[in-house]
Amino acid sequence: MADGRAVLFNEHGKMLMSKILVDQLETRFRSGRDGYFLNAEGWYGGDIDKLWLKTEIEGAYGSKPEQAEFQALWSHAVDPWFDVQTGVRFDAQPDTRGRLVVGVQGLLPYWIELDAAAFLSDKGDVTARAEAEHDVRITQNLILQPRAEVDLSLQDIPQERVGSGLSKAEVGLRLRYQVTPNLAPYAGLSYEHAFGDTRRFLRADGDDPSSLSFVVGLRTWF
Repeated sequence: MADGRAVLFNEHGKMLMSKILVDQLETRFRSGRDGYFLNAEGWYGGDIDKLWLKTEIEGAYGSKPEQAEFQALWSHAVDPWFDVQTGVRFDAQPDTRGRLVVGVQGLLPYWIELDAAAFLSDKGDVTARAEAEHDVRITQNLILQPRAEVDLSLQDIPQERVGSGLSKAEVGLRLRYQVTPNLAPYAGLSYEHAFGDTRRFLRADGDDPSSLSFVVGLRTWF
């Protein structure tokens, strides 16, 4: 059996493949200024090891991005469902900052997709983020996607307007129509809420610590 598994791995497991996924490319309509959000990732490699690239860019129309981050990660499969990922993250906005990254990405029971990571900045700050989403197929082409994200921090980071503990949470519900297997426009709602000192920082800046947005966007991959 060992010889058979070795042949199977050499013939199939060593194949190099790639994928680019634009998970969220959307406009957010909200009280005040309307904004935009991009969440995209891509990978290249085999079944066991891959190079992952991830980016998130967010801002209001007519101004520079409020947040822009880029990650380069080495991903190693530890079982059929989960990868451990390590690498670096570069923040271009709101402040230029580098971070080390360690996290996990994979599939929980009931086909819930999880992406969780901890970050150590070049200033010694420790933060973490976890995202989970699940596709509920209503029809062959109509898909409802609930999604949740939480941000945490080990300490206050006043220059980034981030407080210690649970700093921010976002929940969303998006309904997309799959025109083709790799092209799906969507619409939905997204609600963000800040907690603790993060909430206090935002209020001091004159920003609303809670916001509800109506979103329209596009999901695509190739």
